[in-house]
Amino acid sequence: MEEQTLRWPGGWARLGPWRGREDVAYLSLGADRPPEAAFVERCLQSLRRQGYARVITSALAPGESLPFVDSGFEVHERLHLLEHRMAGIPATERRTRRARRADRPTILEIDGRAFDDFWHLDDTGFDHAVRATPNTRVRVGDDEGAVVAYAVTGRAGEQGFLQRLAVDPARHRTGWGRALVVDGLRWLRRHGVTRTLVNTQLANDPALALYRACGFTELPVGLTVLARAL
Repeated sequence: MEEQTLRWPGGWARLGPWRGREDVAYLSLGADRPPEAAFVERCLQSLRRQGYARVITSALAPGESLPFVDSGFEVHERLHLLEHRMAGIPATERRTRRARRADRPTILEIDGRAFDDFWHLDDTGFDHAVRATPNTRVRVGDDEGAVVAYAVTGRAGEQGFLQRLAVDPARHRTGWGRALVVDGLRWLRRHGVTRTLVNTQLANDPALALYRACGFTELPVGLTVLARAL
């Protein structure tokens, strides 16, 4: 099954197999305004024709989720949403480097160890994370030749996004997560970003503590991943 992109005047939706599965699809939304119910139904019809049995959305803001709820979607998982106003970026003694093509297998292995089955990225998912914003920076934590962590940071205009951060569980609390967050924030600030967003699972207390320590503050409204049977 192949990916496809459907568009409406307010944005687009990317559809394709979830983690390479033939029965579960993903629906990733990119929108300037929430889609209408008719567009959501158009997406569902397309997925049914391809033989999918279930669909999972990307993380949606409250306003974006309403037409999906109206179309029968239910909450799969809720996420914290945090912002950084680009002041008070902390210091770090560790240095990161640009990710190389040869690093990808190790990056995916680290991602698989850092996240549970639902959240970890395969090769296609990693490509989606890198292409999610017009400008992207992929950095790794390199400890004497061994890649132990990585981050994907993106920007669109003055808006920044910490799109992915993963540290090998064996290297937790060694400063690599902080180093990658700081690296991303500094890069975003150099390019004129005034606000950066990141999300994390409700139960991921270590990530939440890291982001707070790096100057992020939790927003009162989080994000929601939705799903429904087809």
